[in-house]
This record gives sequence, structure tokens and C-alpha cells, in this order.
Amino acid sequence: MNDILFKRTKDEPEVYTEERCHITELLNTPSDRTQSVAQARVEPGVTTALHQLSQTSEIYYILQGQGTIELGNDYKKDLMPRDMVYIPGDTPQRITNTGETDLIFLCLCRPAFEASCYVDLEPTA
Repeated sequence: MNDILFKRTKDEPEVYTEERCHITELLNTPSDRTQSVAQARVEPGVTTALHQLSQTSEIYYILQGQGTIELGNDYKKDLMPRDMVYIPGDTPQRITNTGETDLIFLCLCRPAFEASCYVDLEPTA
């Protein structure tokens, strides 16, 4: 029973990132680096920065809004609530909010997300 964790997440802070989205860390504990869960919010008309997670797979689960995800060089898919996308580690990715309301989705990472796994792929000016 020592491994059970209950966490009320309603008061977790939302942070705006250089990736052009708002992130709320829901579960990312030092005691368990096998997985993490965050909520992402992308404002209407915004495309997140092109990036990949080094050796970290990710699942997006859409809660609200609509968008288009781009993965690798040739995968593009329109998304709506209750859609889920598995993103293998080291896959270039970005998502665009194509709707009129915020696009909100869960990000489930394995192993747990760490800033060091984030690789910015945005072209520099």
C-alpha cells in the first residue's frame, strides 16, 4: 500500500512554455521516473514548436477542442475530443489548434518527462 498515490490536481499551476502552449504538471514525481502526466492547453490558431522527446514516448488524449497533429515527415491527422495518438520517442511533432476554443489534451510520457529530453527542432532565423 506504500506505492499508492492520491493527488488532487485542481490547484496545480499552469505554466506558459517556449513551446507556445500552457502546461500543468499533474503527475511527475521523483520517486517514480517510469511515467508522467501533464495537461496541455493550446490557444486558438496557435501551432506548438516543432520538437521531439529524446527516448521518451508520449500519448496525447484530446479532452476539448480540435486540432491537427503533425508527426515525422509525412503524418498529419485532424483530432477531436476522445481521440488518442501514440507518439514514439524521438519523433518530430507539433500540434495546431484549428478550432475557436482552447485545445486541451493530456500528455502521458514514458519514461517520465524531464526537461533534458526535450529537443527543440524549430528552425532558427
